[in-house]
Amino acid sequence: MPDLRCATGKSAEDTAPADVLVLFGAMGDLAHKKIFPALYHMVQHGHLDVPVIGVARAGRTNEHLKERVRDSIQQQGGEIDQEALAKLLKLLRYVGGDYEKPATFELLKKTLGSASRPAHYLAIPPNLFTSVVESLAKSSCIKNARLIVEKPFGHDLASAQQLNAALHAALPESKIFRIDHYLGKEAVLNLLFFRFANSFLEPIWNRNYIESV
Repeated sequence: MPDLRCATGKSAEDTAPADVLVLFGAMGDLAHKKIFPALYHMVQHGHLDVPVIGVARAGRTNEHLKERVRDSIQQQGGEIDQEALAKLLKLLRYVGGDYEKPATFELLKKTLGSASRPAHYLAIPPNLFTSVVESLAKSSCIKNARLIVEKPFGHDLASAQQLNAALHAALPESKIFRIDHYLGKEAVLNLLFFRFANSFLEPIWNRNYIESV
């Protein structure tokens, strides 16, 4: 069977899984509401077994981060998979410091240890994107890395182009991922109408036949 990764035009390095996730903004609202529950479900399904380094302002500890994650999962409601939660908590590391100070990124580099393919997730205010990426590059923390950028990506065409240029100065386009949690919201809502307005689809468009959307 041919290596399908080659057909995409990407190298083996581009498609190799990350060996650590670095989450900037680990104590923020986005991480609490969206990212921690996603990581928890990834652990449940056996898709996450690498360290998760949470980066945020100084003055917090590993225990503060773990408590934040526990609260996030509890807020989701329903029965908690204690085994999956325990596995996620075991993967957590905390790095505290100012995003604009080199010492923070030197500490991050030390915490990365032998990891060689980090994925840096920027769940932080957009005005910090450029300075964080530049600091990652200066500290060599971005070598062989992927970058995940949360919305908004600039506030107009000119600012988006400027941000794009800053990111491309550190990484190629193939290593940059842009996320907007609400970009597909309208399309997903249309699925509800499409399902219940069509009597021939409604009997089979349910949990018995569709795992997830």
